[in-house]
Amino acid sequence: MIYVSMVEDDDDLRTSLAMLINETPGFACCATYADCETAIHDISKDLPDVLLMDIGLPGMSGIEGIRRIKDKLPEMDVIMFTVHDDDNLVFKALCAGACGYLTKDTQPARVLEAIREAHQGGAPMSSNIARMVVESFKTAPASPLTPRETDILIWLCKGMSYKMIADTLFISQETVRSHLKHIYRKLQVSSKSEAVAKALTEKLVSARD
Repeated sequence: MIYVSMVEDDDDLRTSLAMLINETPGFACCATYADCETAIHDISKDLPDVLLMDIGLPGMSGIEGIRRIKDKLPEMDVIMFTVHDDDNLVFKALCAGACGYLTKDTQPARVLEAIREAHQGGAPMSSNIARMVVESFKTAPASPLTPRETDILIWLCKGMSYKMIADTLFISQETVRSHLKHIYRKLQVSSKSEAVAKALTEKLVSARD
């Protein structure tokens, strides 16, 4: 069972998402919040596996909310779920600790798939966001990453889980984890979201189809 919570101020959307999650086998919505302040206060009691977070919220923004929640619960997977597709906000969300980024026009089946991917270690993104992220990658001569490490980081940015990356590259999941440890060490980061954010801001990887 994957337990999901969400921070969303639109009552209708919050209710429909909770219904979608609760009516899907293998998923359960354990809490919903209309603002970050309530979520920060209560989330340790509800403790979901994955949190869906809006950006434009009354009071504290979703990006600041992520920072506060990740300070308390660094292992929690947070997916941004928002109408905004501005590249600056995407990068800010990743830097704050989000593991994925979905726009609100995402189909319900894809939302559920993204929750599952995040729970399995992936970095799910809407197709337009993933395309924007990959297109922003430029070759950097000073990149410390090997070609294989660069490939793995790109696949992670495209939303693939460790298993999916392993299957695509015909290597074991342990080999993927080993490469990621090297990536984290070289980039001086401690999570996949920090690695993606640093790769984006410092243009450490090159776009590939």
